[in-house]
Amino acid sequence: MRAALYCRLSEEDRDKQYCGEDSASIRNQKSMLLQYAREQNWEVYDIYSDDDYAGADRNRPEFRRLLEDARLHRFDIVLCKTQSRFTRELELVEKYIHGLFPLWGIRFVSIVDNADTADRKNKKTRQINGLINEWYLEDMSENIRSVLKNRRENGFHVGAFALYGYRKDPEQKGHLLIDRDAAAVVRKVFVLFSQGWGKAAIARQLNSEGIPNPTEYKRLQGLRYRQPNASRSTLWSYSAISRMLANEIYIGNMVQGKYGSISYKTKQNRLRPKSEWCIVPGTHEPIIDRELWDQVQELLLLRSKPFGEGTVGLFAGKARCAGCGAVLRSTSSRGRRYLKCPVRSLSAQACPGAFISLEQLELTVRTELARITDLYFDPEMAARSLASPRDLSAEKKTLLSRISACRKREEEYDAGLDRLYLDRTGSAITEAAFSEMRDRFLKEKDRLKREASAASSRLQELERSASLSSSCSEDRTARFVRPERLTREIVTAMVDFISVGRRLPGSRTVPVEIHWTF
Repeated sequence: MRAALYCRLSEEDRDKQYCGEDSASIRNQKSMLLQYAREQNWEVYDIYSDDDYAGADRNRPEFRRLLEDARLHRFDIVLCKTQSRFTRELELVEKYIHGLFPLWGIRFVSIVDNADTADRKNKKTRQINGLINEWYLEDMSENIRSVLKNRRENGFHVGAFALYGYRKDPEQKGHLLIDRDAAAVVRKVFVLFSQGWGKAAIARQLNSEGIPNPTEYKRLQGLRYRQPNASRSTLWSYSAISRMLANEIYIGNMVQGKYGSISYKTKQNRLRPKSEWCIVPGTHEPIIDRELWDQVQELLLLRSKPFGEGTVGLFAGKARCAGCGAVLRSTSSRGRRYLKCPVRSLSAQACPGAFISLEQLELTVRTELARITDLYFDPEMAARSLASPRDLSAEKKTLLSRISACRKREEEYDAGLDRLYLDRTGSAITEAAFSEMRDRFLKEKDRLKREASAASSRLQELERSASLSSSCSEDRTARFVRPERLTREIVTAMVDFISVGRRLPGSRTVPVEIHWTF
């Protein structure tokens, strides 16, 4: 008699170091099954092992291979530790254990719960086991869902892996810390996009520098990370950059619950409406400051399409047709770039149209900016307004509050330690209880000191940033109000929109009306 041994474990194993290594529980299951097979004088055909897969998952790779080999009758017996290791679904119990296995001439045996299809009187026991496992799945699903919902609403991170740019805090479950190496890449992506780079161009730049994408980075860090439906590519993509630029977690807000499972019987998820997402502000240190974030979100709303070389046009989303209000689109002819009305291109009757060279529009805007500067701008006032556009007071207040709370808690633990020593001196508690509580108090005190130190460092960083912004205010003012050449950053900051009309017959001038943000 040839026996196929099937093992499964659904929980992520803490004793497992590498993806290809069997967990301790899987090894124990194999040992038990091998010993039982030897006692029955069965020949072991093969061992099928699904580690870290749920019993309701029908797409377990080794489970599917087992069923295919059973269909081809490559063995005579399926041996498991319990029936639930094979499946927790009553539907699959009936389909395979009571349906197809007898047709294929396959006997099913589970050791612990005494399920054996060779025993006719054993069928009701197997059905009851299946029903109990089905109830267990449903109850467990509801309990887990409730616990996760509560933790999300309280701002705790509940995912198996931290978002790229962060790492899990080993001292505080559900808290995120900045991963300095990955965070530097995140900042680079946001800065490049704010400077007019397109998403595809940013991805190409990161790939040319040999920077691994988030999935590959996690693998290189030794994390057991997998994306079953994704390619194994190590390269950055347009979609990866797009998701990063819109993720609020990078400004310190915990955003979770975007997707919800259709049923506890399937791993298929569907996107929930944003109103159902769980967003808790200020749960961790931000990688991207609010000024840069707001600038990037404004650019994303413009939905500007980059040129072939990957850079977004200087006036993308800003130049509009005076006739119909449509955003002008870029075109090129003989090496020169132009902006034209897309509605006019479709129907000359619908709009009189607008057409202007990029060079002429840039010269017009720069000339008008210089004229306004000479007439109205006070350099000192402009310097003050441009020196530090970020309002850091809210973040400073949060940091000061965190430092104060940590120090207050430290004092409470000091008082607790004093009481603990008195209790031990008076024999109110045992030596073992004293040692355990003391170690816990000291460990918590150490964590609070580190948290307060991190908050103090961040506060000093903000002070230095404010000081640096103040010292370079004159250069910043000159760059914005008297630029030698316009940049996407200047246009985004100073131009609300530009209305471009159609050149009148016999005239060489294109009517342009600039609406400034100031």
